[in-house]
Amino acid sequence: MSLRVVFHPKVFSEVDAIMDYYERVAGIQLADDFYAEFRLFVQDASDDPEKYNIRKANFRRVNLKRFPFNFLFRVQEDAIRILVVRHHARRPTYGTKRI
Repeated sequence: MSLRVVFHPKVFSEVDAIMDYYERVAGIQLADDFYAEFRLFVQDASDDPEKYNIRKANFRRVNLKRFPFNFLFRVQEDAIRILVVRHHARRPTYGTKRI
């Protein structure tokens, strides 16, 4: 059974910025591919959150396969909360203060 997915409000602008970038440099298809992969991994985390290792501060990290991005989430009672979507090369503490 999948857990409910809750997004931190800043996640929407992060995903939009990533998609805007891919659309500018390579076209709408790459932006759509990014979004499809992101949604696939969100669903996977929702289906089996224990599959992803706990990092600092009880965060779990999901690395996308095709794109150099990851997202951090926490498991709550009946949901996972996606806190940040970030580039692998971004500073490692980016988004870790979000609740």
